[in-house]
Amino acid sequence: MGFVFSKAMNDSLKGQQEFMQLQLERQLVLQNLMRERQTAMQIAWTREFLKYFGTFCGLAAVVLTTGAIKRKNPAVLLPMVPLSFIFSYQYDMGYGTLLQRIKGEAENILDTESTSLELPKGPLTFEDLEKRRISQSNCFTEK
Repeated sequence: MGFVFSKAMNDSLKGQQEFMQLQLERQLVLQNLMRERQTAMQIAWTREFLKYFGTFCGLAAVVLTTGAIKRKNPAVLLPMVPLSFIFSYQYDMGYGTLLQRIKGEAENILDTESTSLELPKGPLTFEDLEKRRISQSNCFTEK
């Protein structure tokens, strides 16, 4: 009798573990899809911004060049220096390899500088969360 009951419990536990694993896999897939969509939106936003900023930089270059020629003062072109850096960064973000370089550097940090990633007071624990939850619920019930 105990064997039959034990076997049924083991089967039930195994089924629950498989279900939990399936749920976890689904959550991981969902998180990855959301991250991919957010990254795609960021790249698309950067490309759209680059169109407007590129137009602004082009117009600024023409106006500043004209001003420098008319005033015979090349210092008028100085604002083009920071504008060109911003434009280069945005272009690299939208069409270049900036994201691949960032990803590579992030992987390097994860591999070689893991101590930099540690949270203050260590990782969160269930006990920490429960203490915070209880203290917050006490604050709400006291009012």
